[in-house]
Amino acid sequence: MDKDLRIKSKVFSDDPKRAPNRAMLRAVGVTDEDFKKPMIGVASTWSEVTPCNIHLHDLAVKAKEGAREAGGVPLVFNTITVSDGISMGTQGMRYSLPSRDVIADSIETVVGAENLDAYVAIGGCDKNIPGCMIAIARSEVPAVFVYGGTISPGYHNGQKLDIVSVFEGVGQHNNGDINDEQLHGIECHACPGAGSCGGMYTANTMATAVEALGMSLPGSSSNPAESKHKLQDCTAAGKAAYRLLEQGIYPKDIMTKEAFENAITVVMALGGSTNAVLHLLAIAHAIDVDVTIDDFNRIQKKVPHIADLRPSGKYVMEDLHRVGGVPAVMKLLFEAGYLHGDCITITGETVAENAAKAPSLAEGQEIILSFEKPYRENGPLVILKGNLAPSGAVAKVSGVKVKRHTGPARVFNTEEEATEAVINNEINEGDVLVIRYEGPKGGPGMPEMLSISAILVGKGLGEKVALLTDGRFSGGTHGLVVGHIAPEAQVGGPIAFLKEGDTVTIDSDKQEIIMEVSEAEIEQRRKEWTAPPLYRKGVLGKYAHNVSCSSKGAVTDHFE
Repeated sequence: MDKDLRIKSKVFSDDPKRAPNRAMLRAVGVTDEDFKKPMIGVASTWSEVTPCNIHLHDLAVKAKEGAREAGGVPLVFNTITVSDGISMGTQGMRYSLPSRDVIADSIETVVGAENLDAYVAIGGCDKNIPGCMIAIARSEVPAVFVYGGTISPGYHNGQKLDIVSVFEGVGQHNNGDINDEQLHGIECHACPGAGSCGGMYTANTMATAVEALGMSLPGSSSNPAESKHKLQDCTAAGKAAYRLLEQGIYPKDIMTKEAFENAITVVMALGGSTNAVLHLLAIAHAIDVDVTIDDFNRIQKKVPHIADLRPSGKYVMEDLHRVGGVPAVMKLLFEAGYLHGDCITITGETVAENAAKAPSLAEGQEIILSFEKPYRENGPLVILKGNLAPSGAVAKVSGVKVKRHTGPARVFNTEEEATEAVINNEINEGDVLVIRYEGPKGGPGMPEMLSISAILVGKGLGEKVALLTDGRFSGGTHGLVVGHIAPEAQVGGPIAFLKEGDTVTIDSDKQEIIMEVSEAEIEQRRKEWTAPPLYRKGVLGKYAHNVSCSSKGAVTDHFE
């Protein structure tokens, strides 16, 4: 097929019936010559409500420039974002996970309604990235994802800081280890500028996963937000979207089962967030690729954790960028046989070909450990199952020395009640702190529990108290925590029948999570249980009534 015909716009055609379409587009600056070119969208999640996204407008302009230079007609449109860090520990956190689907739905709507031929999606904060990727998976046009980039670390009194330093500072303050002035100093210096939270938290985890998936240009996930590299990344992304259209490469050609295995592998190697399980399942569902939580367990068993990155390690993403970034890590993993090299990527080349061009890790760097002396011999994201979580639960065990914990359940139906108990020193060493009715339906919205987990760490209880929930944890969470317990309490999962004082065991080696209650007793408690009413108002009501189980990615279009 002639190249010009192949990439000619769906809408910018000579068909007389399209005259009204063309008339509308003329009003936004499209010319006769432009009608011969493909229409390239730039989906921006720019917003002033969070540092993760405050710089994205300038990045969208760069992507627009790249698409125009390549030969397309670029058009920028926007969607929403919310900040997990700002909403954490408040009722606002219930909107966080639903925002992923609002973002996906809105981008899909614009791409479909405007008949865009290809597009670039730019995201920053945690839910932007999977939201953009779910939209890309559904839209069925060539597309490129660009990550807004990581924030630089803050410094105060010689200490390197990030947002988790503040959450843990609250626990230290409550414990009497630091005073008001010291906490205020940490607060004022932790976030020095634009960009997403600096450690291997959810945003950096998902950006890394998308690059490993093949849907971002090499380096996109580790290039800092406020750097010339990020500006160059965006210009190149605009050109790449046009090139994919030219070559006829679609998301379904890139996001294969093997590509998802590459993404999971890199997440395991770098010690990524538990949210990666939820979001990769959702993206796979959107592109109709069969990925389950069992795939995470299979890969976890064979991939070592080799990164000394926060929250369990010392370094942040900007440090990794300086020693070669994610391309150097992927090169290392590919050469060691951990990645599928034949997967095509948005460069138009394979993982193997990209790796051949990538830099090696800097000589003498200490962020990425050797395979001979890894941080952990297998991956840190562990799927647990048992009579407390028949459909699975997710634990992040990086840096956790405790392999098995048995203790009495301390049961709370809200995060607020549990937090008050911790603050008032009512939770003791050895306890199993349970927070339920916080799942996708029950929350509603499956809120994250960084506040309470960070307070436990700050009080020195991070590995002395186990924290369990059918809600989620932030990528910044570390310690003895288990989230995503499924089925959730709201739908009659066994966690709903747990009683104060029941003995609970978490065993990361056996990958078990068990309550020492007989099946007969569980059934009796089930008969005596009544589900609370589902939330019925607005976006949270729609979410609660449509969302699937967390073990299926908490998607809102799982129809049977």
